[in-house]
Amino acid sequence: MKKILKILIPLLIVSITGLMTYKVITKINHKKEIAANIKKIPNFSYNKLNNEPFTHSNLISNKAVLFIYFNSDCDFCNHEAEMIQQNSDKLNTIQIVFVSFETDEKITAFANTYNLLGYDNIHFLRDTTNSFATTFDVNSLPCLVLYNKEHLLIEKIKGQVKIETVLAKFNK
Repeated sequence: MKKILKILIPLLIVSITGLMTYKVITKINHKKEIAANIKKIPNFSYNKLNNEPFTHSNLISNKAVLFIYFNSDCDFCNHEAEMIQQNSDKLNTIQIVFVSFETDEKITAFANTYNLLGYDNIHFLRDTTNSFATTFDVNSLPCLVLYNKEHLLIEKIKGQVKIETVLAKFNK
């Protein structure tokens, strides 16, 4: 019995260590793959508030893009939208794309609260498949994903941030 335990215990330890190492390496590789995929705006398809599709091809080339992942019940998201509305004149050269997994009614109410509908450079999209978070590797609300005029990633910002900071990052 002691001989069997002397063999099984080290074998068990080696097996568990191997499994844990495999999981860590898999997770690291997955993160690297996602990071590589978002260096340039990835392919996406979400719905505008009128249910028309909006994809990466709807973005204007040679114009910077600011994606904002939000939820209307998030206080930080509301403050971010308020700051965008107050500084809309400073942001008119940037395509601003708000994305939420909420209903069209909640998204519309949010947009109306901050008078953000009717701007040519501001779009509100509904993520009906809940894929934005995984496609753009975001896991907090709000999350801002900034792309330059060549649609290359500048930075991902988790949480609320001042508009001056956002503008400074676009102007680098």
